[in-house]
Amino acid sequence: MKNDIVLAGVGGQGILTIAAIIGQAALKAGLNVKQSEVHGMAQRGGAVLAHLRLSDAPIHSDLISQGTADIVLAVEPMEALRQADALAPQGVVLANSRPVQNIGDYPDLETILAALRAYPRHVVIDADGMAQEAGSSRAMNMVMLGAISPFIDVPANYMTDVIEATFARKGAEMVAVNFKAFEVGRAAGLAIA
Repeated sequence: MKNDIVLAGVGGQGILTIAAIIGQAALKAGLNVKQSEVHGMAQRGGAVLAHLRLSDAPIHSDLISQGTADIVLAVEPMEALRQADALAPQGVVLANSRPVQNIGDYPDLETILAALRAYPRHVVIDADGMAQEAGSSRAMNMVMLGAISPFIDVPANYMTDVIEATFARKGAEMVAVNFKAFEVGRAAGLAIA
């Protein structure tokens, strides 16, 4: 068993939190984990990229070769398209449909979304809107974590245990909002898994 995951987004969107929760849950499940990250401009608004590899066998590299990723998860649609070359032919692309238009010549959003929806296996969702309905737009990354959960070999309850531990210091209400966001995202992922 192996899951090679490319995670992409823009600084401040919670990509590294998603990677950390998946990694900790995978360790709880007894899997081997390797992670590599790139922080663009080291500030809010710069590109963020993480490679996350999970396996029941030893992992010798923390980087994922182009065209071999099982999953590309992006919390920003243009970043999903920028990383799509990493995807294996049978892989799945998961993307938030709401852009972070932090550049003046941001490409046409509908063109980007059409390109993402052209992949045979895709989940393109309004994670920001779903998070808002769950109680906080800041939980968008937990919606995306939920969406990826059916595609990886880590029990969902291990992920919710790590979510609880991660957000416990912020109070029971914050934990509940993040659980709800995870569940609505999970339902979206299960719809095509």
